[in-house]
Amino acid sequence: MPTDVSTPKQTGSKKLDPRIQAIAKKLEQIRIDKGYTSYENFAIEHGLSRMQYWRMEKGSNFTFASFLKILDAHKMSLEEFFEGFTEKP
Repeated sequence: MPTDVSTPKQTGSKKLDPRIQAIAKKLEQIRIDKGYTSYENFAIEHGLSRMQYWRMEKGSNFTFASFLKILDAHKMSLEEFFEGFTEKP
């Protein structure tokens, strides 16, 4: 089973799964809501790689381990994070 959840466009570039886009957008919004205007400051303060975190907010580098580190930094449970999400894209 492929690990890449993006779907190729006809032009050869990749289009992200809408569910990944929704998760990425929510990560960015949570950071902003917590008062971090810079993804770099958030990443540094919480011991995360700046580039890895930036990629996650863009939806291009998603591992569950990294995702859980970010939720831990926000002191947020999976249930809290996924509240309001729907099952289907």
